[in-house]
This record gives sequence, structure tokens and C-alpha cells, in this order.
Amino acid sequence: MRIWKNNKKEAVKKERGFLPVEIPHDWQIYDASFFYEDCSGWYRKKVICKKEKNLRYLLRFEGIYMDSELYVNSRKVLEWKYGYSTFEADITDFLENGNNEIMVGVHVKHPNSRWYAGAGIYRNVWLKTVHTEHLVSDGIYVSTEEQKDGYQVLVYVETSQAAGTEVQCNLEGIEKKLPIRRDGDRAEFSFFLKNPKLWEPETPNLYMITVRLYKKGKLLEEEHVNFGCRTIETDPQQGFLLNHKKRKLKGVCLHHNLGALGSAVKKDAIKRQLTLMKEMGADAIRTAHNMPAVELMELADEMGFLIVSEAFDCWERPKNPYDYARFFTDWWKRDIASWVRRDRNHPSLIFWSIGNEIYDMHADERGQTFTRLLMEEVYRHDFKRNGRVTFGSNFMPWEKAQKCADIVKIAGYNYSEKYYEEHHREHPDWVIYGSETASTVQSRGVYHFPLKQSVLADVDEQCSALGNSTTSWGAKSAEACIIAEREHPYSMGQFLWSGIDYIGEPTPYHTKNSYLGQVDTAGFPKDSYYIYQAEWVSFQRKPVLHLFPYWDFNKDQTIDVRICSNASDVELFVNGVSKGRKQIDHLQGRKLTADYQVPYEEGEIAAVAYDETGKEVLRECRHSFGDSAEIIVRCVKADGTEYQYYKVKPVVEENRRNKSLYFATAKYMEIWTNRKELLFLEIGMTDQEGNPVENANNRIKVKVTGEGRLIGLDNGDSTDYDSYKGSSRKLFSGKLLAMIETSGREGIVQIELSEISQSEGVLQKENNAVSVEEERMSREENSPWVRKIELICEEEKNFSEEHRQAIVGVKVLPKEAANRKIMCEITTNAGIPSDLAEMTEIPSNELSENERNDGIVKKICIRARGDGEFRLRACASNGQQQVKVISSYDFVAEGLGKMYFDPYKLVAGGLYNDSVGDVGNGNEHGVSTARDGKTIVGFRGIDFGKIGSDSITLPIFELGGVETPIGIWDGKPGEKESRLLITAVYQKASIWNTYQEETYLLPERLKGIHDLYFELHQKIHLKGFVFRKYPKAFECLYANESEAIYGDQMRVTEKGVMDIGNNVTLEFSDMDFGSDGTDKICICGRTQNEKNTIHIRFFDGEKENRQIIEFPQEDEFTMQEFKIESVFGLQQVSFIFMPGSQFDFYSFQFLKKEGEEG
Repeated sequence: MRIWKNNKKEAVKKERGFLPVEIPHDWQIYDASFFYEDCSGWYRKKVICKKEKNLRYLLRFEGIYMDSELYVNSRKVLEWKYGYSTFEADITDFLENGNNEIMVGVHVKHPNSRWYAGAGIYRNVWLKTVHTEHLVSDGIYVSTEEQKDGYQVLVYVETSQAAGTEVQCNLEGIEKKLPIRRDGDRAEFSFFLKNPKLWEPETPNLYMITVRLYKKGKLLEEEHVNFGCRTIETDPQQGFLLNHKKRKLKGVCLHHNLGALGSAVKKDAIKRQLTLMKEMGADAIRTAHNMPAVELMELADEMGFLIVSEAFDCWERPKNPYDYARFFTDWWKRDIASWVRRDRNHPSLIFWSIGNEIYDMHADERGQTFTRLLMEEVYRHDFKRNGRVTFGSNFMPWEKAQKCADIVKIAGYNYSEKYYEEHHREHPDWVIYGSETASTVQSRGVYHFPLKQSVLADVDEQCSALGNSTTSWGAKSAEACIIAEREHPYSMGQFLWSGIDYIGEPTPYHTKNSYLGQVDTAGFPKDSYYIYQAEWVSFQRKPVLHLFPYWDFNKDQTIDVRICSNASDVELFVNGVSKGRKQIDHLQGRKLTADYQVPYEEGEIAAVAYDETGKEVLRECRHSFGDSAEIIVRCVKADGTEYQYYKVKPVVEENRRNKSLYFATAKYMEIWTNRKELLFLEIGMTDQEGNPVENANNRIKVKVTGEGRLIGLDNGDSTDYDSYKGSSRKLFSGKLLAMIETSGREGIVQIELSEISQSEGVLQKENNAVSVEEERMSREENSPWVRKIELICEEEKNFSEEHRQAIVGVKVLPKEAANRKIMCEITTNAGIPSDLAEMTEIPSNELSENERNDGIVKKICIRARGDGEFRLRACASNGQQQVKVISSYDFVAEGLGKMYFDPYKLVAGGLYNDSVGDVGNGNEHGVSTARDGKTIVGFRGIDFGKIGSDSITLPIFELGGVETPIGIWDGKPGEKESRLLITAVYQKASIWNTYQEETYLLPERLKGIHDLYFELHQKIHLKGFVFRKYPKAFECLYANESEAIYGDQMRVTEKGVMDIGNNVTLEFSDMDFGSDGTDKICICGRTQNEKNTIHIRFFDGEKENRQIIEFPQEDEFTMQEFKIESVFGLQQVSFIFMPGSQFDFYSFQFLKKEGEEG
């Protein structure tokens, strides 16, 4: 098969434009920078055909994404719109004897999905040759009915025509030559299986039906269909029952892309994914949000998964400009028929989901109409109801979606567990389950401390795997999902979003992959995987113990260490010293992990699990480690077992350091193979002691020769845009996956793994002579990335009045690392800049030679300013646009006094310190509110200063573009003396994951210390707030607001400074007149003198400028305007009253030049 990406006319003309490809094929996976470009691709296959009489030639496409058309010999055969449904084309009348050209055009426009869908013929294609009289494709339908001593098996067979043909059916050696009924072109057979082995996830027993079509005794066609004997029941009180046994579905949602393969189907790649889910304890899969590959259904039957097969993510109302909604009205019947007829015989199938989060269901009554139509169409093709109709919705709190649920009766809830109890009570005939739960986010091997601080987004564009990164709509933790399901016995179970990371939907960032899976795109489990495994897998089946995080941090840094296990008792040891034994109550407990806080010290941590007798049954250790020294590799098959026929040895070669200036190691592998399959190489690094380097980021080159080829590299890093189809890639959190496809021939696959520089650049000259500058530049290009930033603090990290500062050294590892630029700042635990301390960088020339040689690149002096917890954070970008490495060190200060929020710079939403209702993490350190019910978010302790402000700007991300009232309160709503300042109304067209600002004017200026609260009844993300800072120099200032008042005679009152007599001075600092300047002043006061002289002194730090005005006699307070010489820039302003003054000074205001007030 060959492909040419452009348009058909040019493709036909340009023979050389076609490139050879293998089907299945996804053309968009090759360049991560252009995953979503509009494009048309043309596939061409040249075939030689010798047409035979009475034969038909059919092309079967399992899936083309999307909007495709088929041509044979330049004649259009058909078009097919949906990218996920299987279709067939009879090309007999278009073929010619001899040479033929088959072309398939695929026209992809974006955006067409919320996730990466791929592009091209990404599923298998079959050329079928059948007789004129033949078995209709997907026309065999098998249904089982439980009887007293076994199962009645009914088989329905559709043929192209009945006249002159015979259909025979065979089951377990029982041959049925005559159907019990023949209705036109459909024949019906009946078998009885006595006490068959039942199909269920633990024992997925399959039986095979063989159907043969004869004409005049001649066999025309034979087909085999697998099925299983099982019963499914749904009950509003008991939930889901399989073979009459109540079963909680432990499910995951899976998208269809396969990591480095994109959407191109490889059965072994799907099997590896399913194996990982099986090991986690999952027994059910929801095929989000489309018809699955037939290979997945086959594997589900064989491996024992229960399937919720989903058809659509939209109906008539689009979610994206170029999604399936363009075609739905005209095509839904064809797609339903394709979907149901193909998969209705699979024993794994339990539910047909007709849609996910369908807005039509929420919008109007037409949603109910289509719910009925789709359900009826499903049951038209699955009339024995091998599967039941359902849907998954995030609109279940609202009436119209509830009316749709009342039609199907099996209601899937997306992130709406809090409504279960109410809806179960109000709709006693509904069967409820969690069609999507969780949506916690995590990046494998990335930890943002502390655990108690929930944080969604950070500067490294990663999410914490510690368990403290949660979305605004999802669960608070993995444990919360497990507990919520446990507390609703009538629920059928849940489907985690998601089982495995997928390309697209990179909430909360604009990166490449999702962070929502329990396994990353490369197939490496995250820590959350083991939390579910510990609760979903019984101790009797397989003891589970997992310890995290890895063990490589800063000395004395406080580290949250977590243990998950399905044992009842666990214990943590640090360098052999017990940190306590803890119990985990798996049946009723609210805490499903054992959590510890310990100061980091180099060495080993160990988790030990005990059985009910107190006997140790499992132990897991993690060691401190150094820099990478050796490549390690493990070759596994799709089923997770280690491949038996391979060997690894070091590469023997000359020392390459003189050429590349940095080269660590290389490995050579030989793998014996005799069949076509995928092999998965799990690549990592160890240090000189053999300990895994779990944060290694070395770049590894993979070269494959012999009876195999490299088809993909993946590390699971959403921020890494290297090609999946390249020959080298960085490790992420110490791991890299190489996917190798064997040829199918017997022989050896040769693989060489070598570490190379990040730039792959090697400086070479004919005479090998290089200048000092060239050597420095080459070393930077070919040196490794910064792997770790070590923060060294030898002083006490608890600050007090007596101990206010500390010195911290900043060290990079490895020492040879290039791009040693380290950025430091003081932050909160959430990574938000903090004013609790200030830092000063010690001049680099004060670093000793020993410190430099030890890798220390800078030293920081930290001085605490106020009470609270804060961190010194050090970041390295390794020459990239975003931060790649974060290190932090925790401090706490007490007894220094309270620090207040500064409203004149953005106060991040994530800094809220009081709340009511369901408050979650917002993007970019913001805060999110609940989509229904009341949410109150408070910021206690805001210092508006003496000038104050009445203008507030709110950056908001609102999902629906609807009118959103926001109550802005001075004080907490409901508390004494709190008051509503304004009900601000926000409404703008929503831009996904993008904050848009709106400014509101309050009825008064807030001055001094206030508590500010926001009250909402709808969902928004609030990035924070900022108030307009009015320029003090041009504000109306009261005389009693001066920073200093001194002299012989005066009286300070609430209304100003009265009875000013001899030698009185009032000082006002930070008066910034800017480049506009001032040349007038208005003074409000009164005097009994005929004229009271006032000296105004301006001092800019270097020069003094004195000016004199004379205020005329006034008995009452009056405002007088005076012309002065122009003054610019930052000044300290003093009002000086000489002996003989008699003046009551109320206020003053400088005016901008040309009379414009500030």
C-alpha cells in the first residue's frame, strides 16, 4: 500500500509522490508538532485480478478516520463518513481483468475531536472473495438463554439469497443440517449445551459456532463465530449481576490510540494495554467514546473483560467544528447497524452506550426523541438483547437528561457520585453506575511536595504523582473514588477516567498527552495504578505492596512517603529504623494508604507488609542513587511476560569520549524470533552501584537490524515533542519504551542501545584540534541534561525572631551537565510566589573552588519576613522553553508576625484560605467552583493600604459562555458585619482552558485590612484577582496619613492635622509623579493668618527642590489651588510650617500637568 498526502488529482499525476506504508497506518503520528493539521491523504494499491464467474469481491474496512471515499480504476465506489464504524464495499463491478488501481481518499479537518483521533486507514482492511450466494457479512447472530440444566443456543444466519442454498451449523461436534426455521434469507438454528462452562472474567470460557453454506452439495463458504454462555442482570438495588452473582464493575475508560503507534491498530499493542489493566484489577472497559477495534473485542472475550461499547461523542449538536455532528443526521442508522451487527456476539459485551456527554440530551426534547430512536435501532439488530442500552452523561443533575435516563433505565453518571443517593431515591427503577469517575492527574515519577497541598498545575507542566493533583471536576483522590463506590452498594460500579494516558486533552496544560491515566502512554504504571490494584486485587489472589516516591531528594527535606498494599498491616523503615507500623482497613476505612512524613537522608527506605498473623509477606525497597552509569533493558511480550530468547552484552569499542566529549555506555542485544509479533523493550539506567536512576533523562539511541524493525519510541512525557518514529529519545523519570516488530521469519533481531548527547552533535576536525571556545561549546552540546538540583542547607530550617536567615547552596547533578542556569524563587507549598521570605543571591565570585568543583552553581541567602510555611524552589529548563527539573526545600517561620495579601499584584486563586462548598483546583494556580450549589471562596487578610482601591479585575475561565453572577463580599457571607459589595456579572464566549479578564467597579474604595469573599452558584475557574493601584502622588491624601509628623505644636485628629504651629513637618514618601509630572497642588485647610506660608520640599534621593505657597485666610475649610514648578519622578514630599503658623490641614492633591486628574 502506498500513500500520498495532498489531493487526488495531484496524486494521480505525481507517481513519485506516493510513499510505501503498511496498513494499519496513521499518518499524523509521525510529527508531534502537526498532530492537528488539516490534510487529505490518498492510499493506492495496485492489484492484478483474474475475475471469475459467480464470485463477488468485497473490500472490508474496519476503520478509516475520517470522511473517506473509495475509487476503483478512477470510478467512485462509495464514501463513508464516520471514522470508527466498519464498512464494506462490493467492488466486483468496478474491477477489470488484469491490472487494477484501488484508491482511498481520507479528508481530515480539525478540530474534529477533543482527543487525538489520528488520520488514515488506521484499522485493518480485508479483501473478501465470496460466491454470488454467500453468508451476509456480520449476518450470523448468536444468543444464549439459560435453561434448567444448561443453555439454549440460538443461531440466526443471513444469506444473500435462500433459493438453491443450504445452511448447516456445527457446535461442539453437533451438526445441524436443517434449521428449525427459515424466514426468507434468514435461517434459525437451536442447540442445547448441557452444563456448559460459563464465561466470566476469571474464567473466560468460549465456544465456537461453525456455519457452512452449501449449494448442490458444494461448500461455498465457512465462517466461525465465538460466543460464551453467561447471564447478565441489572437491578436497581443490587446493581450488576453476572451469572446471578452480584459484581461491582471495576472498570476503566480507554481511548483508541496506542501511544507511539498513534491510532494504527496492532493487536499486540492492545493486548499489552489490556494486560496492564488486568494486572491492576480492572475487569471492565468502556470504549470511550467510539466503536472499538474488532481486535479489542476479540481480546476482551479471550482475556475476560466486560465491555461497555460506546458509539458516539456527539449527535446533532457539535462539540467541535468538524466532528461527527456534520454527518450524524444522515448516517446514524448505518453506523448503528455496523456497530451492533459486528459486535453483538461477543460474550464480553454487556452494554451498548449510545453516547457520551451528549448536549442534545440536555438542550431540548429532541434529545429524548433521539434517545428512543437510537435505542430502538440498537435493539433492532440485537433483538435478543445480548447487550443493554445505556449512555454516560455529565448532565444528570438536570431534568432533560433525567428524562433520557428514564427511557433507557441504565444511567451512567460522569463525575456525579454526589447525586447517587438522591436519584436512587427519586428514581427507584434506575440502575446507576459511574460511567466516568476519577479524573485525577499525575505524571509518572514527578512529585510536588507536600501531599497535604493540593496543586493542579506547575511550571514544569507536569502533575504530581504523589496523589495531590486533582482537577476541578474530578475526584479528590484515587482513594475517594474507591470509597465513594464502596458506599453505594446499588451502584453497578465505576469506570475510571482513564485507564491509560492518551494523546490529546492535556488538562491542565496545552501540551501533548493527557495526564489522566493510571498508566502513561508508554505503558509504564504510575503510583495511582498500585492504589487501585491494592483495593481491586484480593490479598489471596496476589499480595500487593508499593512504596513511593523514589528516594533522591535534598538532605533534611521533608518527604511524604506513601505505602499502598492489600495487606492489613504495613511498616516503613528508613535505613533500618522503623517509622511506625500502620493498619489499613480495606472494608470500612477512610484511609487506604499508609502515609508518613520523614526527613530525607541518603540510603534506603523499605516498606514491609504483614499478614493477619503478623508474618512478613512482602518487602519493597527504594535506594538513593547517583548519576547514570549503565543502560539496563528488559524485553517483554504483549502479555507482560519476559521474552525468553534474548541476550544482552556491553558494546566493546574504543573510548569515544575524545570525540564526543560525553558518552556513557552502550548495549547490544540479540533476540531470536520465528513469528511476527511486537516486542517491548523497557529501557532504563543504573548508577555505578547498580541502583536504578529513577529520574534519569539520558537520551538513548535505538538501532534495530536483522529480523525486526523499530516502530516507535515513547517515554510517557506529555511535554516531549520528539518524534515517536525517531531513532532516539530521552528517558522520562528513568524510563523509555522501544517497540519492535519482528518480520515473521525465523532469525535474529539485532538491537544496539547507546547513550548519545542531547543534541546528537559531535565536534570533529580533520586534525582533531579544537579551540578552548569550540571545546566549551561542544561540551555544552554533548553534555547531559541536569538530572537533579540538590539544595544544601546546613542551618536550622525553622525561622524565628532570633533566627531569621539561612544560606542554601544550589548544586547540579551530574556535574558535567550543560545548561546549568538555575532559577530560584520563594514560593508557597503550591508553588505560587510568596512574600513570606526574601532571597538574595550571593555573588558568584564568592564561591570557593571546592564548591565549584563539587557542582555548586550558586548560593542563596534567605531571610524570613512573616509567619507561615514557604519553600525555596530551584528550577532548570535544560535549554528548553519550560522547566524540566524542580527541586524545593521546606521552611517554616514563627513569631515574626502575620503577612497580608497585596491586592495590587495578582493574588492567585489557589491562595484562598477559607471556603464553603465544593472548591477545587483551577488551571494556572487558580481555584474552581462547583457547577451547582453554592461555593464561597475567601481571602482573609488583604492590606489595601491608606489609598485603597475600588477597581477589581478577575481573570475567569467559564466553560459555557453563560451569564455568571459573582457576589463580591467584604467579609464572609453570613458572618456579622459582612456586606455584599457588588454582584458582578461575567459573560464571555468561552475559550477552552483560557482565562479572560473582566474589570468591575466597587461602590467604594476598600482601605486598610479586609477579608474578601467570592460567592458563586455556577462553575468557573478563577485565576485570582488584582486591584487597580491608584498612584498615590495624584490621589487626594489626608494630612493625618503622613508617614511622619514632627514639630513643636500640632494636634492629629480624625479629620486631619489641626492647630499646626511652630516648626511642624509632615512627610509623605513614595510620591511618584512619573513622566507626566505635576505643576499644581490643591490644599484643603483654613488659617487665621492673613497668609499662612507653607514650604513644600521635594527630594528625589539626590537633589532637593523647595517651593513656597501662601494659603489665604479662611474661617472654614476650603480647597485652594496653587501653581508650582514642575516636578517629575519619584519624590519624598514634605510640608514644612515655619514659626508663626496657625493652620488646620485637612487634605491635599497634586494635579497632573495640563490639569488632568489622576
